[in-house]
Amino acid sequence: MTAPDGVDDNKRATLRRFAALGGATSLAGLAGPASADTGESDARDAIAGYLSTTPGAHFSKIRDDLQLGTGETQHHLGRLEEVDAIERYRDGDYKRFVLANRFDAFEKQALGYLRRDTPRGMLIELLSSPEASGGDLASALEVSAPTVSKYAGELEEAGLLSREDGYAVERPETVLLLVVRYADSFDDRALAFATNADGLVEYHG
Repeated sequence: MTAPDGVDDNKRATLRRFAALGGATSLAGLAGPASADTGESDARDAIAGYLSTTPGAHFSKIRDDLQLGTGETQHHLGRLEEVDAIERYRDGDYKRFVLANRFDAFEKQALGYLRRDTPRGMLIELLSSPEASGGDLASALEVSAPTVSKYAGELEEAGLLSREDGYAVERPETVLLLVVRYADSFDDRALAFATNADGLVEYHG
């Protein structure tokens, strides 16, 4: 249903839900004054709130999940970048976004690959079973061995995986914490992993 001001009720509810998260962060209002008629403040707070729960999301996912138009999304992301509220970074063909000053270069790379189904599955399987072979990964993820090999090469080039002696996740506790912290924004495999991840974390004093 469309309200008298022309904004779809479902879109409004989505924006307000994420805007509540954005308003709870230190980013609220950083993009400057907005027009009440167009709901610009809600849209920018919604983007900030969305990125607080879904860091590393690419442009199209932000647009679609928040039910924004392409031009609308570009406009609000641009305003948020102008005030250094968010950061944009290139990940292959994707433009990905995170809240500013929250993640280092390794974490941004990790988030980009965790947003891809097969690399995410590989990383989660290796965190759960560090001795897993390429064949084990292919079987667990129901993909071909060449697919595992392809993504293993990409992960190694990105600095997320070592292939010196089998497969080993680089900075495994960092990757594990990213999976656990943002499991809700990934998939059921990530959620199941997060539920049982306590025993995998080693704390060093």
